[in-house]
Amino acid sequence: MRKLSSFTFITLDGYYKGQDQDISWHKHGAEEGEFSAKSLKSGNILLFGRTTYEMMASYWPTQMAMDSFPLVAEGMNKAEKIVFSRTLQKANWEHTRIISENIIDAVQKLKQQGANDMTLLGSGSILRQLAEAGLIDEYQVMIDPVAIGSGTPIFQNLNHQIDLKLINTRTFKSGVILLSYQPA
Repeated sequence: MRKLSSFTFITLDGYYKGQDQDISWHKHGAEEGEFSAKSLKSGNILLFGRTTYEMMASYWPTQMAMDSFPLVAEGMNKAEKIVFSRTLQKANWEHTRIISENIIDAVQKLKQQGANDMTLLGSGSILRQLAEAGLIDEYQVMIDPVAIGSGTPIFQNLNHQIDLKLINTRTFKSGVILLSYQPA
């Protein structure tokens, strides 16, 4: 069975995006770029909600992304991608397909087929739904050393408690900390 991981970067005060979808507070340095490039070599299928997909698709195929983070851009662009959306009609980013059916049913089916693991990037409302359904096998949370005061919490509108156990930590020279959890 495929494993499903989530990867979300957040602020010290628990927000994965600031006001008006702002993520400019996230400083992705060279060491974090190396981590991302290495992670993308795993061949995981990347999963997104529509909002995160549109943000990523507007950046990673650009020359700016290629110049700033060439290995990450290459990995993002070559990866198989799935976007969950009931409104998106066409995906212009290469290697992307749209799934508009029930997210829980779709992920349960995806976990049963194929060999490549999957990674959900950001996508807060999708993360919450999959977490509540018990479908996430590992949570990776990258905490940036910044507090922004307001925004959207990582588990906004969670309907029940989700207990996790810490399985790994990594500290980057920038002060960013990566925490990895599994369901308890």
